[in-house]
Amino acid sequence: MSDLRDAVAAGVLGAEESYRELLRSVVETARAIFRARASSVFLLDEEADELVFEAVAGEGAATLVGRRFPSSTGVAGWVLVTRQPLVVEDVGADTRFSREAAESTGYVPKGLMAVPLLVEDRALGVLEVLDRPSEERFTLAEMDLLSLFANQAAIALDLLQRARRAQAALAGDGELGALARIASQLESAPEEARAAGLELLSSLERLLGS
Repeated sequence: MSDLRDAVAAGVLGAEESYRELLRSVVETARAIFRARASSVFLLDEEADELVFEAVAGEGAATLVGRRFPSSTGVAGWVLVTRQPLVVEDVGADTRFSREAAESTGYVPKGLMAVPLLVEDRALGVLEVLDRPSEERFTLAEMDLLSLFANQAAIALDLLQRARRAQAALAGDGELGALARIASQLESAPEEARAAGLELLSSLERLLGS
């Protein structure tokens, strides 16, 4: 693998870690502001049709990242499908709550607030805040505040997905992988061939941008 390809791959991996750090910041700040026991971000894996824990603060932070469950499961699944925020003050009285899924994580909340993570018309995942102080109920103003956090998390998730697609393209055999290999080979090509190749890539860029 050439130096250019290695550099691009390293840049993609570095970008992914930056986006994951942004997600961690979102859940940690949301948990602190709402004084919650836990906060989490789920990402929809469309190919597997599963929700994946991408960032967790508080209960489960050390064990849940990377855990998966079917995308239609529980409150998170309902919020993802309907694209509507939801407040559940007593999960035991709500049929949308999946106790089995919660028990599998090692933590069963008493109440929660969840909002979808939307980019344009796509639902990327769900942001949840679990268990406020028992004497306090969720308010409309707090739902609006959580939606602001959701906007930031959605941006980070979208960038994370783009970084992962770029990484897959560099490693794959498809059209994008072939383009990455062409760009890589140009680095060590003879000067005349390199100039012609760069001109071809520039022409392609102008064509796609027109």
